[in-house]
Amino acid sequence: MFIEPNIRNNRYHQGQDRRGWIEVVCGSMFSGKTEELIRRLKRAQIANLKVEIFKPTDDVRYDEYDIVSHNENRIQSTPVENSQQILLLCQDVDVVGIDEAQFFDSEMPQVAETLAGKGIRVIVAGLDMDFLGRPFGPMPQVLAMADYVTKLHAICMVCGDIANFSYRKTVSDVTVLLGEKDVYEPRCRSCYSSNE
Repeated sequence: MFIEPNIRNNRYHQGQDRRGWIEVVCGSMFSGKTEELIRRLKRAQIANLKVEIFKPTDDVRYDEYDIVSHNENRIQSTPVENSQQILLLCQDVDVVGIDEAQFFDSEMPQVAETLAGKGIRVIVAGLDMDFLGRPFGPMPQVLAMADYVTKLHAICMVCGDIANFSYRKTVSDVTVLLGEKDVYEPRCRSCYSSNE
Protein backbone atom coordinates (compact mmCIF):
# COMPACT_ATOMS: atom_id res chain seq x y z
CA MET A 1 0.00 0.00 0.00
CA PHE A 2 1.30 3.44 -0.92
CA ILE A 3 1.74 5.89 1.96
CA GLU A 4 1.84 9.45 0.69
CA PRO A 5 4.84 11.50 1.78
CA ASN A 6 4.13 14.54 3.92
CA ILE A 7 4.24 17.37 1.39
CA ARG A 8 3.55 19.95 4.10
CA ASN A 9 7.07 19.34 5.45
CA ASN A 10 8.44 19.87 1.94
CA ARG A 11 7.07 23.38 1.40
CA TYR A 12 9.23 26.46 1.78
CA HIS A 13 10.29 26.91 5.41
CA GLN A 14 12.27 29.96 6.48
CA GLY A 15 14.11 30.30 3.18
CA GLN A 16 14.85 26.60 2.72
CA ASP A 17 14.18 24.99 -0.64
CA ARG A 18 11.38 22.44 -0.76
CA ARG A 19 12.02 18.95 -2.08
CA GLY A 20 10.14 17.51 -5.02
CA TRP A 21 9.74 13.93 -6.13
CA ILE A 22 8.24 11.67 -8.80
CA GLU A 23 5.50 9.12 -8.10
CA VAL A 24 4.39 6.63 -10.76
CA VAL A 25 1.12 4.71 -10.80
CA CYS A 26 1.31 2.00 -13.48
CA GLY A 27 -0.27 -1.27 -14.52
CA SER A 28 -2.49 -2.80 -17.19
CA MET A 29 -5.73 -1.42 -18.50
CA PHE A 30 -8.61 -1.60 -16.00
CA SER A 31 -6.24 -1.80 -13.02
CA GLY A 32 -7.37 1.49 -11.44
CA LYS A 33 -4.45 3.77 -12.42
CA THR A 34 -6.58 6.81 -13.21
CA GLU A 35 -8.75 6.22 -10.15
CA GLU A 36 -5.63 6.24 -7.95
CA LEU A 37 -4.24 9.33 -9.69
CA ILE A 38 -7.53 11.19 -9.12
CA ARG A 39 -7.58 10.09 -5.46
CA ARG A 40 -4.10 11.46 -4.83
CA LEU A 41 -4.80 14.72 -6.65
CA LYS A 42 -8.08 15.32 -4.81
CA ARG A 43 -6.34 14.75 -1.47
CA ALA A 44 -3.77 17.36 -2.46
CA GLN A 45 -6.56 19.79 -3.35
CA ILE A 46 -8.27 19.16 -0.01
CA ALA A 47 -4.96 20.08 1.64
CA ASN A 48 -5.14 23.44 -0.20
CA LEU A 49 -2.12 22.65 -2.36
CA LYS A 50 -1.98 24.19 -5.82
CA VAL A 51 -2.52 21.35 -8.29
CA GLU A 52 -2.18 21.28 -12.10
CA ILE A 53 -3.33 18.24 -14.05
CA PHE A 54 -2.50 17.26 -17.63
CA LYS A 55 -3.43 14.64 -20.19
CA PRO A 56 -2.60 14.13 -23.90
CA THR A 57 -4.95 15.87 -26.34
CA ASP A 58 -5.58 12.54 -28.10
CA ASP A 59 -7.28 11.03 -25.04
CA VAL A 60 -10.92 11.99 -25.59
CA ARG A 61 -12.53 8.64 -24.69
CA TYR A 62 -14.65 9.97 -21.82
CA ASP A 63 -14.19 13.74 -21.97
CA GLU A 64 -12.24 16.27 -23.99
CA TYR A 65 -10.88 18.04 -20.92
CA ASP A 66 -11.48 16.07 -17.72
CA ILE A 67 -9.58 12.99 -16.66
CA VAL A 68 -12.25 10.34 -16.10
CA SER A 69 -11.80 6.89 -14.57
CA HIS A 70 -13.71 3.77 -15.63
CA ASN A 71 -15.83 4.33 -12.48
CA GLU A 72 -16.72 7.77 -13.86
CA ASN A 73 -14.77 9.58 -11.14
CA ARG A 74 -13.42 12.77 -12.72
CA ILE A 75 -11.11 15.72 -12.20
CA GLN A 76 -10.51 18.77 -14.37
CA SER A 77 -7.34 18.70 -16.47
CA THR A 78 -5.59 20.54 -19.25
CA PRO A 79 -5.04 18.63 -22.52
CA VAL A 80 -1.57 19.23 -23.98
CA GLU A 81 0.05 18.34 -27.31
CA ASN A 82 3.47 17.46 -25.87
CA SER A 83 5.30 17.19 -22.57
CA GLN A 84 7.16 20.50 -22.99
CA GLN A 85 3.83 22.33 -22.73
CA ILE A 86 3.53 21.00 -19.19
CA LEU A 87 6.65 22.92 -18.20
CA LEU A 88 5.26 26.10 -19.73
CA LEU A 89 1.94 25.77 -17.90
CA CYS A 90 3.30 24.88 -14.45
CA GLN A 91 3.90 28.10 -12.57
CA ASP A 92 3.85 28.30 -8.78
CA VAL A 93 2.37 24.82 -8.21
CA ASP A 94 2.80 22.22 -5.48
CA VAL A 95 1.58 19.12 -7.31
CA VAL A 96 1.46 18.12 -10.99
CA GLY A 97 -0.63 15.16 -12.17
CA ILE A 98 -0.06 13.55 -15.58
CA ASP A 99 -2.43 10.87 -16.92
CA GLU A 100 -1.87 8.47 -19.83
CA ALA A 101 1.86 9.25 -19.76
CA GLN A 102 2.64 6.40 -22.17
CA PHE A 103 1.17 8.52 -24.98
CA PHE A 104 3.57 11.41 -24.42
CA ASP A 105 6.85 12.01 -26.25
CA SER A 106 10.36 10.97 -25.21
CA GLU A 107 10.85 14.26 -23.32
CA MET A 108 8.36 13.19 -20.61
CA PRO A 109 11.01 11.74 -18.23
CA GLN A 110 13.08 14.93 -18.37
CA VAL A 111 9.97 17.07 -17.86
CA ALA A 112 9.10 15.08 -14.73
CA GLU A 113 12.69 15.39 -13.50
CA THR A 114 12.74 19.15 -14.12
CA LEU A 115 9.48 19.63 -12.21
CA ALA A 116 10.71 17.52 -9.29
CA GLY A 117 13.94 19.52 -9.29
CA LYS A 118 11.85 22.65 -8.76
CA GLY A 119 10.36 21.15 -5.60
CA ILE A 120 7.13 19.90 -7.18
CA ARG A 121 5.43 16.60 -6.36
CA VAL A 122 4.91 14.91 -9.75
CA ILE A 123 2.36 12.08 -10.02
CA VAL A 124 2.50 10.19 -13.32
CA ALA A 125 -0.03 7.51 -14.30
CA GLY A 126 0.14 5.26 -17.33
CA LEU A 127 0.40 1.84 -18.89
CA ASP A 128 3.79 0.26 -18.29
CA MET A 129 3.34 -2.21 -21.19
CA ASP A 130 1.63 -2.05 -24.58
CA PHE A 131 -0.71 -4.72 -25.96
CA LEU A 132 2.32 -6.79 -27.08
CA GLY A 133 3.68 -6.86 -23.53
CA ARG A 134 6.56 -4.48 -24.36
CA PRO A 135 7.57 -1.39 -22.33
CA PHE A 136 5.33 1.44 -23.49
CA GLY A 137 6.56 4.86 -24.65
CA PRO A 138 8.45 6.94 -22.08
CA MET A 139 7.13 4.93 -19.12
CA PRO A 140 10.27 2.77 -18.60
CA GLN A 141 12.43 5.89 -18.18
CA VAL A 142 9.90 7.58 -15.88
CA LEU A 143 9.69 4.39 -13.79
CA ALA A 144 13.48 4.24 -13.51
CA MET A 145 13.63 7.86 -12.32
CA ALA A 146 10.70 7.65 -9.90
CA ASP A 147 11.05 8.00 -6.15
CA TYR A 148 7.86 6.00 -5.55
CA VAL A 149 6.25 3.35 -7.78
CA THR A 150 2.82 1.78 -7.36
CA LYS A 151 2.04 -1.08 -9.74
CA LEU A 152 -1.64 -1.92 -9.81
CA HIS A 153 -3.21 -5.11 -11.13
CA ALA A 154 -6.55 -5.85 -12.74
CA ILE A 155 -8.42 -9.16 -12.68
CA CYS A 156 -7.96 -11.57 -15.59
CA MET A 157 -11.15 -11.74 -17.64
CA VAL A 158 -10.43 -15.38 -18.55
CA CYS A 159 -9.50 -17.07 -15.26
CA GLY A 160 -9.99 -14.47 -12.51
CA ASP A 161 -6.33 -14.37 -11.45
CA ILE A 162 -4.25 -11.21 -11.01
CA ALA A 163 -3.79 -9.53 -14.41
CA ASN A 164 -0.97 -7.25 -15.54
CA PHE A 165 -1.30 -7.52 -19.33
CA SER A 166 -3.61 -5.58 -21.66
CA TYR A 167 -4.90 -8.06 -24.23
CA ARG A 168 -6.17 -6.55 -27.48
CA LYS A 169 -9.27 -8.35 -28.74
CA THR A 170 -9.23 -6.77 -32.20
CA VAL A 171 -6.73 -7.32 -35.01
CA SER A 172 -4.53 -4.28 -35.55
CA ASP A 173 -0.77 -3.74 -35.59
CA VAL A 174 -0.80 -0.09 -34.53
CA THR A 175 0.64 0.46 -31.06
CA VAL A 176 -1.75 3.24 -30.06
CA LEU A 177 -5.37 2.21 -30.50
CA LEU A 178 -7.72 3.99 -28.11
CA GLY A 179 -10.46 1.77 -26.85
CA GLU A 180 -12.26 0.33 -23.87
CA LYS A 181 -13.71 -3.08 -22.98
CA ASP A 182 -14.76 -3.59 -26.59
CA VAL A 183 -11.10 -3.51 -27.68
CA TYR A 184 -9.07 -4.56 -24.61
CA GLU A 185 -9.33 -6.82 -21.61
CA PRO A 186 -6.96 -7.53 -18.72
CA ARG A 187 -5.26 -10.91 -18.69
CA CYS A 188 -2.87 -12.79 -16.43
CA ARG A 189 0.47 -13.90 -17.87
CA SER A 190 -0.77 -17.42 -18.62
CA CYS A 191 -4.02 -16.42 -20.35
CA TYR A 192 -2.29 -13.61 -22.23
CA SER A 193 0.43 -15.98 -23.53
CA SER A 194 -2.05 -18.68 -24.57
CA ASN A 195 -3.69 -16.31 -27.09
CA GLU A 196 -0.66 -14.61 -28.66
